[in-house]
Amino acid sequence: MDADDEQLLTRSARDAEAFETLVIRLSAGLHGYLARRAPDAADDLLAEVWLQAFTGRTGFDAGRGTARAWLFGVARNVLAGHWRRLAQERPEAHRHEPDDSDPWHAVDQRLDAAALAPQLRDTLAGLPAVERELLLLVAWEQLTPTEAAGVVGIPAGTARSRLHRARGRLRTALTSPGSLRRVGEMA
Repeated sequence: MDADDEQLLTRSARDAEAFETLVIRLSAGLHGYLARRAPDAADDLLAEVWLQAFTGRTGFDAGRGTARAWLFGVARNVLAGHWRRLAQERPEAHRHEPDDSDPWHAVDQRLDAAALAPQLRDTLAGLPAVERELLLLVAWEQLTPTEAAGVVGIPAGTARSRLHRARGRLRTALTSPGSLRRVGEMA
């Protein structure tokens, strides 16, 4: 029987080869997460995720969540650092973005539902950053709400509530094209 991801990550503190199995199992999902958010840098960011995860593997606590959620948390932190560096290197390129750490201007270029892209982009951009991240972690990365809560650092109940609110706002915006308002104005 194969070891589960949590066992492998815990064992990797004593046996570095156990970490290799995690890399093989989870790289595709982590790369997808990074590629949807920073397509030009995804490969380099994935390498940084694995480097940081390997370095910090002894800090993993299976009692606080799954190895997969822990790794997505590492990926989220690496991505945030990437966006901060970009904002520092090229402040003029980020001057007009409402949140320099979350560049949603490129998301609609990769959506299949082109007719809904403008509404979806506006609605996602209008969501609070934590709600947006929860929604995308659950929808795109297939994390459970509890795992996503661990990634963004909030209690599971709070995550479920915010996820429900974000889905409702998205549903309202996409089913009422004539009455699309800024998400912040919605009750």
